[in-house]
Amino acid sequence: MMPDIVLDTYEDGERNALADAMEIMARAFDPAYGEAWTLPQMSGVMLMPGTWLTVARLDATPLGFALVRSVLDECELLLLAVDPVWRGRGIGNALLAGSLSTARRRGITSMNLEVRANNSAIKLYEKFGFEYVHRRPAYYRGNDGQLHDALSLRLDMMM
Repeated sequence: MMPDIVLDTYEDGERNALADAMEIMARAFDPAYGEAWTLPQMSGVMLMPGTWLTVARLDATPLGFALVRSVLDECELLLLAVDPVWRGRGIGNALLAGSLSTARRRGITSMNLEVRANNSAIKLYEKFGFEYVHRRPAYYRGNDGQLHDALSLRLDMMM
């Protein structure tokens, strides 16, 4: 992780944190895939119990975020995004490590996620030990109508 990067975690719909996440999402998600969420979607998920948003910042500048939802002893990484200008500097690594650390502190024993089968972030997830569970053919529909497979990945965490 880069020095001076701070990870701030929010458990409610803190307006400034949501605005930071939406700003990053607008730049980080390729519009061709149609994967970016809207503010109402983000706000709605943040109202659910067991949900947290982690924002990586350098000074006051938001660099990336991770959104996680938990139920009982399992959680799902719903979104992880890094501003394209800051990619390749360990921000995604820090966000994933921070999310896993928060999950462990909460007694969570596994993290699940779904990712587009051709997403380069798969390498990051594999580095952390996530394992392939199954493929969902034609799960995502891009804005151009093209269908993309999704991979379900899981990490069983030792307490």
